[in-house]
Amino acid sequence: MIMSRIEAPRDEVTGNLLDRLLDGLPAEAVLTDPDVTAAYAHDMASFCPAGTPAAVVLPRTVEQVQHVLRTATELRVPVVPQGARTGLSGGANASDGCLVLSLTKMDRILEISPVDRIAVVEPGVVNAVLSRAVAEHGLSYPPDPSSWEMCTIGGNIGTASGGLCCVKYGVTAEYVLGLDVVLADGRLMSTGRRTAKGVAGYDLTRLFVGSEGSLGVVVRATLALKPQPPRQLVLAAEFASAAAACDAVCRIMADGHVPSLLELMDRTTVKAVNELTRMGLPETTEALLLAAFDTPDPVADLAAVGALCEAAGATQVVPAEDTAESELLLQARRSSLVALEAVKGTTMIDDVCVPRSRLGDMLEGVERIAEKYRLTIGVCAHAGDGNTHPTVCFDAADPDEARRARESFDEIMALGLELGGTITGEHGVGVLKKEWLARELGPVGMEMQRRIKQVFDPLGILNPGKLF
Repeated sequence: MIMSRIEAPRDEVTGNLLDRLLDGLPAEAVLTDPDVTAAYAHDMASFCPAGTPAAVVLPRTVEQVQHVLRTATELRVPVVPQGARTGLSGGANASDGCLVLSLTKMDRILEISPVDRIAVVEPGVVNAVLSRAVAEHGLSYPPDPSSWEMCTIGGNIGTASGGLCCVKYGVTAEYVLGLDVVLADGRLMSTGRRTAKGVAGYDLTRLFVGSEGSLGVVVRATLALKPQPPRQLVLAAEFASAAAACDAVCRIMADGHVPSLLELMDRTTVKAVNELTRMGLPETTEALLLAAFDTPDPVADLAAVGALCEAAGATQVVPAEDTAESELLLQARRSSLVALEAVKGTTMIDDVCVPRSRLGDMLEGVERIAEKYRLTIGVCAHAGDGNTHPTVCFDAADPDEARRARESFDEIMALGLELGGTITGEHGVGVLKKEWLARELGPVGMEMQRRIKQVFDPLGILNPGKLF
């Protein structure tokens, strides 16, 4: 698995590359065994091509990352930065002959400051590990992607990821105060601040958040923290139609409520979760809405929201009696994507965000698309912010079904744009949605995006083939 410079492949290009890398890296940090590097070739997305990397590099220090980027620039070798590879758009997929730069070994929490309410971390820190560490200080790091037990902070920053609590607490971008970034030529740049306020110059920090490793490699992040909120209580509401559930979402938000989460599961998703977990969710429902509050008086807030759900046509409203029952309901929601994958073995997970007022139109449109293409498409959604995850279930071994899955995926994205939405709310563009990014931004927007890329990466070696 670990190859010395003598054991490495000796063709001229690869041999020179490995020799140069090993001048500044320990041998155990450079992987070249094809059986091992193949595991680093792709993330969790379907229909996204992945190449064969020349090597996988696992640095432990900023200086080692700088050495890798200097070497790559000198030899004109593409570099694909990676976190835990839990992404769903192909943004971490290797290209032929590239260096995969895996940052998972840079996993230290460098500082937690209760006074400044910040944490300083390396990119390989797992989201859940950080959340538990700051909780010991009475603080919280709110962004909570569904993969929070596996995904890394660097990956979260690369895709500007979201999660279940975004409706109240916002997405990753709102918690990144400053970054240390290694540029394509190996120079180290610091952006942002560690203060509560700061407006000096252009906001380069925000530019890197969501850039999918195409502008530089994040090696350190200063993150904003919040006081730990009270434990939340959850309410489950059943509806006889998805339209009624979406109407309830609109009523809740229009009435001024600020739930800590507001999640929706359609009947296909509920059925899949039941089949996987045997949780006994009500399969007679057409849509299940979960609302939670972490306020000082969550019982009163749930009662008010429950009344709004009933006014929208809820057939049953069941508030959880305690945090254990609440967690059980949330576990059902977190199991959704795994459960849908079990339906056919392969999924294409869309990530289309629409205005809340068009959420019902989105779900009705997805249902029509499922019927048109004769496919199972389940929808779970961060309903409070309009971020839907239509999940196309198909048999990858059936060419016709795979074709229909891809066509339905494209039609869902087109629907999202027609409804005034965006092709991605939190998963990123990667390889999967390159064509659709151009449709959303238009020619002038794409030109400006490419010019920014050229400023930071004039040779085009950072994560080539992603975004555009």
